[in-house]
Amino acid sequence: MQDAFDALKSLVEKHGQSHLIGHWNSLNSVERDLLVKEIHSIDFDELRRLFIGNAKGTDWKQLASRAKPPDAVRREELAAHRHAKSIGEEAIRAGKVAMILVAGGQGTRLGFDLPKGMFRIGPVSNRTLFAMHVDSLRGAMKKYGVEIPLLIMTSPATDQQTKDYFAAHNNLGLRDDQITIFQQGTMPAIDASTGVILLESTHRIAMSPDGHGGIVKALSKHGLLRTCAERGIEHFFYAQVDNPLVTACDPTLIGHHLHRGSQMTTQVVQKRFAKEKVGNVVSIDGKTQIIEYSDLPDEVAELQNPDGSLQLWAGNIAVHVLDRQFLENCCLDDNALPFHRAHKAVPFVDASGSTIKPASPNAIKFERFVFDLLPHAAQALVVEGDAAEVFAPVKNAEGAATDTPSLSRFAISNRFKRWLAAAGVESEASCVVEINPLWALDADDVKTKIQAPSKIQSNTYFA
Repeated sequence: MQDAFDALKSLVEKHGQSHLIGHWNSLNSVERDLLVKEIHSIDFDELRRLFIGNAKGTDWKQLASRAKPPDAVRREELAAHRHAKSIGEEAIRAGKVAMILVAGGQGTRLGFDLPKGMFRIGPVSNRTLFAMHVDSLRGAMKKYGVEIPLLIMTSPATDQQTKDYFAAHNNLGLRDDQITIFQQGTMPAIDASTGVILLESTHRIAMSPDGHGGIVKALSKHGLLRTCAERGIEHFFYAQVDNPLVTACDPTLIGHHLHRGSQMTTQVVQKRFAKEKVGNVVSIDGKTQIIEYSDLPDEVAELQNPDGSLQLWAGNIAVHVLDRQFLENCCLDDNALPFHRAHKAVPFVDASGSTIKPASPNAIKFERFVFDLLPHAAQALVVEGDAAEVFAPVKNAEGAATDTPSLSRFAISNRFKRWLAAAGVESEASCVVEINPLWALDADDVKTKIQAPSKIQSNTYFA
């Protein structure tokens, strides 16, 4: 035991982090084991490089000055590319597609103290976000006669509750071998001025999730890239849990991805206004990439075309198609997904064991963004979707201007009303309508279900 402690002491002293074991004598054996495990999980050399090397940061103004609209398949072109859907459907039927659902977020901004995926959003059914996505995936399995693996990435804050939720609800209709719940990695928070790792408690390091870009490392670490390869999976459909309008494994998006030989395809919507809080998908020096709304200078964001439309029009909605081989290659490239720095106010335990709660940002958190893979793709594609059909995220509590539960429910109901109207079914304006994907996966499916024109006069759930 003494030898192990001496080795631990030598390790933290070597990296100038000896404070990590400063409370060692007051810890019990369980607490010591937890602390040792966390210390050994840290790449101290990488952390030091991040602290020193990224101090300057990115010159977003200079980068944005070279930004142009991305090469994209626009909405008005989609009708001329109907063959794309059949290409995507063929890949799905052949068992070449799996779905990734990113579900690491808690519902803090919603005033909801559980994983966001457990938030109830179905406008009539009251289904959770998790159930909306799983039903969409099951609808695709039913329609295409194939099993589609579901890979759900959680964070330390959501992992156990997510597993408990699926266990308590029989995997929402999926078999155990059809769903994998795995956890993303973490990174220590460091003092912004010294680079010293912060302690959350006397025996726990202040850790935070490594961002949605942690998906690449997590897929590799948990052996999922290998097992998917063994199952013949060649493409991943990626979405985030807070958007209930996602069509699981959207065959049109997958078809465009395959038709253009893309390694990474991103679905976008037209921004509603210049500084909308979405990532801006742009082309810089011939490479597709994303500039976050907070990093895009106002004068660039507000540039307009002669017709008054925004030059940088494409808003990221975090729906992607990624090739498995591309992700495997990115695992071998340390520069494929750089860490971004976020300055945050992080509570910490000081040398006396007291908890300090800073009023202003005192720390740096590091996270990766999956969209940083775009410039590394030999071929990347952007496909515009209709926001009313594909994007109604649940992010903010009621009372906010955008992305609230009530606005999302309204968008869900309106989409289904449009589908029904196209099939000859009218709906009273006051009615709320919801369609389960197991009943109809898309507007074309609805038309096959409707036998004669009719009218809906009360809240209705088609299931």
